[in-house]
Amino acid sequence: MRKIVFGIIFFITALIFAQNSVLKQFSQAFADVAEKANPAVVTIITETEYKMEDFHQGLPFDNPFFFPRNSPRKYRGRALGSGVIVEAEKGYILTNNHVVDKADEIKIKLMDKRVISATVVGTDPKSDLAVLQIEADNLSELELGNSDKLRVGDWVLAVGSPFSANLSHTVTAGIVSALGRSNVISSRDHYEDFIQTDAAINPG
Repeated sequence: MRKIVFGIIFFITALIFAQNSVLKQFSQAFADVAEKANPAVVTIITETEYKMEDFHQGLPFDNPFFFPRNSPRKYRGRALGSGVIVEAEKGYILTNNHVVDKADEIKIKLMDKRVISATVVGTDPKSDLAVLQIEADNLSELELGNSDKLRVGDWVLAVGSPFSANLSHTVTAGIVSALGRSNVISSRDHYEDFIQTDAAINPG
């Protein structure tokens, strides 16, 4: 009887040890990926000039009761987004098209706090992608993976700047929830072939 009890206790202890070992390896893998990805992730700061007419169409702009004669008819809006350096030598950055669409000025903030002006190299509104370029030394890059090899249930890490540049390089985790999603956003732009994930991702 004692041998049986001892055997059960030994088995449970070994099982717990094995589970702890797997969890430790799992946690270490997440930390390693985040450590590698963070230096290549950038914060994108855009400024866009808007006209008041863009927001108050149909209102009597010439009536001083609504808009005094000296009130500004234009203002500059500021927005934040995230991107990833995909080619360090040429300074190419991959981001979303909606982050830089119609922006008059684009600046990139690196993890080392450098702020650099960027230009738009190309955009694809259908897939909501854009490529920017900066001129800078000592950049880190990430190699693009093959999305054809993804499977539903694969683990995902998301890195970005939610809401504020002060929250840059926030890391969240989730899984691939679905593949090949299209037309899931109600807008005039029909986004195609999205990867759905439950990792926390904020707009931008």
